[in-house]
Amino acid sequence: MKSADKLDISRSVALFEEATTLVPGGVLGARKPSDFIEGEYPIFLASGKGSRLTDVDGNEFIDYLCGYGPMILGYRETEVDDAVIRQIRDKGFCFSLTQPYQNQLAKKIREIVPCSEMSIFLKTGSDATTASIRIARAYTNRLKVLRCGYHGWHDWCVEMKGGVPAKLYEDVHEFGYNNLDELQDLMERYGEQTAAIIMTPFGHPNHQPMAEPAPGFLEGVREIADRYGVMLIYDEIRTGFRLALGGAQQKYGVTPDLAVLGKGMANGYAISVVTGKAEVMMAAAQKLFISSTFFPNSDGYVAALKTIEILERDNVIQSIWEKGERLLERIRGSVAAHDVGAELTGVAPMFYLTFAKDAAGNHKARRTEFYTQMIRKGFFFTPHHHAYICHRHTDQDLEATARAIDESLAYVKEQVPG
Repeated sequence: MKSADKLDISRSVALFEEATTLVPGGVLGARKPSDFIEGEYPIFLASGKGSRLTDVDGNEFIDYLCGYGPMILGYRETEVDDAVIRQIRDKGFCFSLTQPYQNQLAKKIREIVPCSEMSIFLKTGSDATTASIRIARAYTNRLKVLRCGYHGWHDWCVEMKGGVPAKLYEDVHEFGYNNLDELQDLMERYGEQTAAIIMTPFGHPNHQPMAEPAPGFLEGVREIADRYGVMLIYDEIRTGFRLALGGAQQKYGVTPDLAVLGKGMANGYAISVVTGKAEVMMAAAQKLFISSTFFPNSDGYVAALKTIEILERDNVIQSIWEKGERLLERIRGSVAAHDVGAELTGVAPMFYLTFAKDAAGNHKARRTEFYTQMIRKGFFFTPHHHAYICHRHTDQDLEATARAIDESLAYVKEQVPG
């Protein structure tokens, strides 16, 4: 089988070379070339519309990374952008005091998110997870935190510890998703000192297969938290407004004390929220300080209100589930047909195609060959992060994607046999 033609990414490469003289590493975080496939993926993008991206060299892609999750509707969503533009042009968005949109959005969050009684609005997921920990510690007068999942880049939770004194994370202990025994062991050691259990209610660990909660897992965590008087926090930055309008807590029927949401809430505009029980949330008003010049900016509030309106009005989440299920059914057939150790995990709105480790160590080569073929064919996935379905993915997009995945797996089978 013939390989797809290599893309011309010369402009991207030139911009990256320039960037290395201007920005440490050229680009930061999960956008580094090494987090994709160096020499194959673009490094700089020029534009997006609907479900499609165009890079600085003019290559067009059907996109499944969706800005790492915020684009739940699609790029340049006219209704959302127009609402924000009107706000900026007619009223302004950055003031010394708060505009009334704060109250409107807090009411809407309380209406749709099971745990929500009061809310604090911030800008990023890391802002929100860190604020939730501070609130839990202030409310309980305890120190330790038990965590499960990725919760951002701040000192208490960042995986790469460079530049972070050990004292800033020595009271944070990890447990595995779907592992109640491990959590219980930690609680037996630290329960009386523990302020919070923070976890992703749906398992999406970095660079690893995804997992839904095992029967009784979320219920078991809830019971353990109640038994020890610990605040249960759901990190729903990715799952909020995707697995269900009210997040994974609505889908799985287990309600936390606090939740943090962001990403899909405003279709790309910067806003996040800590929301939860009023008694717990009031610690933020009474015992601690949370503030930023930009937290009250109304562009994010307006975008969130319009995005949620569209999600409800157009039944977007059900549509995303239906589209994703159709695509995943096709992918499962291709995985079964081409025995190369490919593993499909996740659920319809967010899924991941990985390659299982094998005795011969072929999984990395298979992964590289597969994702090289996909980007060359014009489909923007990444080897190290799960994919998303957005509202503007069309049936034609999904059909073309299913064919490309099947062809790419067939190519991998030829190039890297077992």
